[in-house]
Amino acid sequence: MSYLMSNYAPLEVTFIKGEGCYLTDTKGDKYLDALSGVGVVGLGHCHPSITKAIQTQAAELLHTSNWYHIQHQEVLAEKLCNLSNMDNAFFANSGAEANEAAIKIARLHAHANHIDNPVILSAKQSFHGRTMATLSATGNEKVQVGFSPLVSEFIHIDFNDISAIKAHTSNKNIVAIMLEPIQGESGVIVPADDYLNQVQAICQANDWLLILDEVQTGIGRTGKLFAYQYNDITPDVLTLAKGLGNGVPIGACLAKGKAAALFTLGTHGSTFGGNPLACKTALSVLDTIEKDKILDNVVQMGEYLVANLQSKLTTNKVVEIRSKGLMIAIQLNQDCTELLNAALKKKLLINITGRSIRLLPPLIINQVEADNIINTLDELLSIL
Repeated sequence: MSYLMSNYAPLEVTFIKGEGCYLTDTKGDKYLDALSGVGVVGLGHCHPSITKAIQTQAAELLHTSNWYHIQHQEVLAEKLCNLSNMDNAFFANSGAEANEAAIKIARLHAHANHIDNPVILSAKQSFHGRTMATLSATGNEKVQVGFSPLVSEFIHIDFNDISAIKAHTSNKNIVAIMLEPIQGESGVIVPADDYLNQVQAICQANDWLLILDEVQTGIGRTGKLFAYQYNDITPDVLTLAKGLGNGVPIGACLAKGKAAALFTLGTHGSTFGGNPLACKTALSVLDTIEKDKILDNVVQMGEYLVANLQSKLTTNKVVEIRSKGLMIAIQLNQDCTELLNAALKKKLLINITGRSIRLLPPLIINQVEADNIINTLDELLSIL
């Protein structure tokens, strides 16, 4: 009998140890983690610098609450803002909480402009979280089933379609657009190179906030620290989580310009958000990314993986390979759900979304590990 609620269906394996790109199960078998805990453990499992930061901070101070100054929180806010060109930061415990904060900022922006029924545009097939507001923002009916009535008001538009956004410019209740720079959960959907630039131009022309959800794309996953840096723009609101803590729960909502002035005393808060342990860990993550030139490795290994996947996976079952940095999806022409367990048997951890194999390997991956992924996937596709 399990005392856990049945909202998960875990695979038949239990991991007890991790090191770098590998996990070890209760039997002592090692698995190559090509998913990084769903894009979380970007620097690999039990990275020495991160482990040391956690151990040191745990021995000093875990929690005080935000009724007092928290030194590491203030240092982290300054560092993130300098790196992202944002003005200030609010810290939470997850990506959903960071996005919840962003939605509240959009509501405050609406009421500051005397808009009583604010509307936020978000994309179809997006994923922004599982709280009621972020679930409502998510453009996927499957994850919304059973939770109606949803939080209003969100309008879901086609991703990577500027005309779909322009069709709503006459709606005076719209206050923001909330987008992932690259849609992750729906299978690494990469928009046109100038899509975000055009979206920002529309936002600026209509006094809408541009909210970019970089919970999955942020902290180096695409080869830039933040994916929007490929477009040489700065959003009004930026949300982060996943890779920021390398496994320690932390979320961040950053704001700029008019959006940065909207949270005032008492308008939002979090008991655990921005605690000393999470912030010290995040600082160590950012320092390691810079010191070890992790972004260079992301670009190089991303190019290596894609080039060799394209040359190795010659089967006609592969429709296309979509990627940005180490965010990769292999689109197939048939259902491939069975590959999840088949990969597990070959000691490789992957994700299946729709008809796509999704790869989010650690940002520290090397060529030997990349070749292991490529060769194993080649073997797996032969059984379909």
